Amino acid sequence: MSLSLPADPPAARSLTGVVPQLLASLDARPDWFPAARSAILVLVDGLGRGNLTARSGHARFLASHLAKRDAARTVFPSTTATALTSLLTGTDAGVHGIVGYRARVPGTMTAPNQLKGWETDGLDPLEWQRAEPLFEQAAAAGRPVFVVSKPQYAATGFTRAIQRGATFLPATTPEERFAVAAEAAATHPGALVYVYVPELDTVGHARGWESDEWLQSLEQVDAGIRRLHERAPADTGILVTSDHGMVDVPAERHVLLRTGDDLLDDVALVAGEPRMLQLYVDDGAAAAVVARWRSSEQSRSWVMTREEAVTAGLYGPVVADEVLPRIGDVLVAARGSVAYYDDRLVDKKAQRMIGQHGSLTDQERIVPLIRLGAFAR
Repeated sequence: MSLSLPADPPAARSLTGVVPQLLASLDARPDWFPAARSAILVLVDGLGRGNLTARSGHARFLASHLAKRDAARTVFPSTTATALTSLLTGTDAGVHGIVGYRARVPGTMTAPNQLKGWETDGLDPLEWQRAEPLFEQAAAAGRPVFVVSKPQYAATGFTRAIQRGATFLPATTPEERFAVAAEAAATHPGALVYVYVPELDTVGHARGWESDEWLQSLEQVDAGIRRLHERAPADTGILVTSDHGMVDVPAERHVLLRTGDDLLDDVALVAGEPRMLQLYVDDGAAAAVVARWRSSEQSRSWVMTREEAVTAGLYGPVVADEVLPRIGDVLVAARGSVAYYDDRLVDKKAQRMIGQHGSLTDQERIVPLIRLGAFAR
């Protein structure tokens, strides 16, 4: 059967272009953004453009600066590990190799968590992530580059994999991070300052983006960015974006995969994440597994083979030979309000999540590009 996937508009901007364009603005080669003396990039994890516009009354400052053109498409899968790597290397997953939240190490039956599994599963941040970080390139060229983030992230494998080359400035709360970022931009001409704000995403996973708790967190983020805008020098450009949006999936919409379920026939390993499964199957079984999953799930999910996903360009125009076997043999990307869980696992903690992401829907893939300061000219 033919595979019909959502297509990005020809003029759509990709998250992979954001940091190169910020560097161009600092080099007085403006394209997406006007030239600026220094630049601050604020990454609000989990703030999709659809989420923001639906709750604009709780983010009046950000919404007032969100023009129609201020959007980008995140990468596939629309998950933090892949998206942040793409943002900070300027490459798609087919090049950098972080192909999802959990992906199999070729030749093994392990699928490490690619946000937190670097130390526990022995992933080498200098080898497993294959692309040179843009911060490393910029710092080598003499540019001041700073990462402002939570202290516990300073020495992680993921930080080293995608942020090496930058000076790490720890700050516990979002308000502290914004103050540190403004100071760094003011005192280091030509600086690129990256601020990571994970709190909204954390609340969204636990309570859902439609919850009162998420609205409260959004209001705090909005107020903090307004104060950042007020305290940063006028010649500093500020850009607010995200890695993905969020979809709420209540427990009654979970699809639980259990022992004896024919959807698990010939499946050796289930990885990925609840809205974008990566199924690693027995040799020669991909066609049979795809047929079973399409028969059951095609009304609410895109089901495709690895070859179909690669041919469609979901992992970018180039997929390196080394990266190809990391991708699941069969992919299941939710388009309805569903999430898939391997219920055979003893740990059910993941099933308590409400906010989800990872798939191809606009809600998950379209993120804001809000221009402030010198970028708002």
